Amino acid sequence: MSGNRKEIDYDIVIAGGGMIGTSLGIALAPLNLKIAVVEAVARGSDQQPSFDDRSTALSRSSQRMFEAMGLWPEIRAASTPIKNIHVSDKGRFGFSHIDAAEQKVEALGYVVINRVLGNVLQKSLLAVDGLDLICPGKITAVTLSDSQAEVTIQEASGSRNLSCKLLVAADGANSAVRDMIGISAKQLSYEQWAIIGNLLPEKAPDNRAFERFTESGPVAMLPVADNRAAFVWIQSPESAKEVLSLSDDEFTARIQDAFGQRLGHFSRVGKRAAYPLSLSKANSLISRRSVVIGNAAHGLHPVAAQGFNLGLRDVAALCDCIADACTASDGTVDCGDATILENYVEWRGPDHRNLLRFTDGIVHLFGDSRGPVKLLRNIGMLGFDLVPGVRKMFARHTMGLAGKLPRLSRGVPLK
Repeated sequence: MSGNRKEIDYDIVIAGGGMIGTSLGIALAPLNLKIAVVEAVARGSDQQPSFDDRSTALSRSSQRMFEAMGLWPEIRAASTPIKNIHVSDKGRFGFSHIDAAEQKVEALGYVVINRVLGNVLQKSLLAVDGLDLICPGKITAVTLSDSQAEVTIQEASGSRNLSCKLLVAADGANSAVRDMIGISAKQLSYEQWAIIGNLLPEKAPDNRAFERFTESGPVAMLPVADNRAAFVWIQSPESAKEVLSLSDDEFTARIQDAFGQRLGHFSRVGKRAAYPLSLSKANSLISRRSVVIGNAAHGLHPVAAQGFNLGLRDVAALCDCIADACTASDGTVDCGDATILENYVEWRGPDHRNLLRFTDGIVHLFGDSRGPVKLLRNIGMLGFDLVPGVRKMFARHTMGLAGKLPRLSRGVPLK
């Protein structure tokens, strides 16, 4: 309805001001574009799910990206490095491990509290020249044409329309904007819930992360500040509800039994929370003058702790595609040009498919209780440690360093 409009309000409108949308706004800063970030939840609100007390494991490529953006020193100061990853299967003889020194890196990744990371990102976002943060504001309608995308935004003062060359849907797994631009998503419930929180182990984690597979579901322990461990415990919906209702002492005993004694006796468990798990995949990454990134494009099981890192590589690749177009056009660029979007799809498709298969495969392999499958897991874990090259290949995927990497993921600034 507005294809003849001469003036375009923004080069890019980003729907979603969580960690992925905010990271994109910051990452694009060197390109001197006019950008708007639209976020429905007010800053500082307890209802902002991206900036809660959950922990996020940042991969090596994510670390490099924040280094290139100039944010790493502040994030690193509040992070805990992972120097060793130990994987085991309860009741079986096989186990595997990955060591940072063996991979010739300072750390395999870093664990940071979402709230802390979110504060760093939000402060940096507000300092970006040419960027407007519309918050709280909700996109209620989208109109796409060959020349622009137009969005209707509902704010406390009323509604208004904005136009842009490119609309980015970064508003999460249940993205409303993804639906508005005509992209559907396949969703498959795992019939599992993730119970999250933190506790104090008798033995300091000492920069070690653990993934322990059990009959009832995997339990992960990640090192965090003050020698505590953040846990992610996967349970059936019924078990999750029952476990959440336990007293702190009863819960500690239950998770102790599942994890074992590698970190000694558990105590002082913190606040617990739970959320349902599903696999989701957008049926397309692009529409006219629009693109989906982060959880709006792909929702992963947390078993490999790769969802946020995959979303950051979406951000880095999209920035690369736009930056290359800026260079080719002497600084002026149509960010929603079909060629840019097609290049993005070609770049991101393999990474999405590989990681979705990888995480989904782990869930099903370790969720299968049949005897032959258990034996295969034991052999596989031993082979992981014994067969030359296997551990290095796995480590590169875990660190986000496999395949073609955008410049930000390699630690190279856009400009």
